[in-house]
Amino acid sequence: MLPTHRLLSLVLLIGTLLLPPAAMAHGFGRTYSIPVPVWMYLYGAAAALALSFLLIAWFAASEADHGTGGERDLSGGLLHKAAHALKPTLQGLSLGALVLAITTALYGSRNPYVNFSMTGFWVLFVLGAAYLSVLVGDIYHALNPWRTLSSMLGRLWKRYPWGLLSYREQWGYAPALVLYMAFIWLELEAELDVRGLGQMLLAYSLINLLGVGLIGARDWFRYGEFFAVFLRLFASMAPLKLGPGGKLTLRAPFAGLMGWRAEGYGMLLFIMLMMSSTAYDGLRITAVWAELFWVDLYGLLKPWAGDDPIAAYHFMKPLHAVWSTSALLLSPLIYLAIYLSFIGLMKRLTRSTLSLHELAFRFAPSLLPIALVYHAAHYYTLILTQGTKITALLSDPFGWGWDLFGTVHQLRENWLLDAAYVWHSQLALIVGGHIVSVYIAHLVALEIFPRRRDAAISQLPMLILMMLFTAGGLWILAQPIAGS
Repeated sequence: MLPTHRLLSLVLLIGTLLLPPAAMAHGFGRTYSIPVPVWMYLYGAAAALALSFLLIAWFAASEADHGTGGERDLSGGLLHKAAHALKPTLQGLSLGALVLAITTALYGSRNPYVNFSMTGFWVLFVLGAAYLSVLVGDIYHALNPWRTLSSMLGRLWKRYPWGLLSYREQWGYAPALVLYMAFIWLELEAELDVRGLGQMLLAYSLINLLGVGLIGARDWFRYGEFFAVFLRLFASMAPLKLGPGGKLTLRAPFAGLMGWRAEGYGMLLFIMLMMSSTAYDGLRITAVWAELFWVDLYGLLKPWAGDDPIAAYHFMKPLHAVWSTSALLLSPLIYLAIYLSFIGLMKRLTRSTLSLHELAFRFAPSLLPIALVYHAAHYYTLILTQGTKITALLSDPFGWGWDLFGTVHQLRENWLLDAAYVWHSQLALIVGGHIVSVYIAHLVALEIFPRRRDAAISQLPMLILMMLFTAGGLWILAQPIAGS
């Protein structure tokens, strides 16, 4: 296996060579023009991936027998002891943050910028927990507030954590997939206000308690609670691993992606949704997407909607909801169809005896770095622009004019990040993440195919797939944002 320092050097080298001296992309409600045509970026990204494929194929093949680089057991160390000692306190804080988010959403100010719930949930939890999991591992497993709440109920009702029914293995990750899709729809299409967020969190809490009561805490938090699945997948890329019995292990970044496969199509679709929902979220706010519906489709429907655009709005608005929802629901299926077509091409080129399903499941971990960088490229700026305001919001969580900790006026200024910096960082994230995916996919191929020649040939379809994903991600980021 290619040593970690060589992999990181390779990513940095290619990323540095790719970055142009100046570029601007859209962001923060304004439209920015990229001075260099976007096709030049796309060709540059494709060339970077092709070069990385050749280098990775050479180095990974020549060092494939060197193992994963080893793991270091940190159990019993200072870090492990401190985490164990702080676990009850952190669990209490996690549950308290959930209760605070619900109460402030239901009873606090309706202004989302002065209410703790909006920043606390959407920015610090949904975004921050994902990035933290990639750095320090699956700490959410220990700090999950709904798991803590179900454990507390289990002390009152001993039978409760075991559930009433036995979970059927063939159901797989279907419950988590359905809840994840519902969450994405609420986030992108329902236009939740502060009160709506509180109602959603309250409903999701009840769903979790009901789920544990039906199939037990073990199966529910493995297959049903979608945040647990989402963050566990992200944590598989972390350099820290929390194993059975609280064992803490230090390993190479992304080493956790080796040696496991997707557990059926439920998990595979979940991974596809992690990618497609982020891409859809970027696409739906672009001028291209708006014109596709409000100009092109409206033009086709004029015989029914009428020639007056303002009067036709009442006819088109319900159709827009159906249009958007359908696109979101179909997005993971489209990604899955594209992925399976390239896996099928791989199978044909290598004449592998493994089934299409098995190959698809085995190469699924190589998609997670793409899901990570899509997520980070689209949303990391919110951590910097809105997440920093949490210091002030903690002093006045309800937006009632309090100053509990004397910090209500701290970090209130709005940060306007330089557009060129945002574009460069997004570009580096997307290209670097796809390079890592090419690397992981090649190592998986070395495990599957007995001959290194077959392993290299198998990765040609994957390389083309990565190029398509890279081009699609960069193209979406480069599009101008539609007006409100």
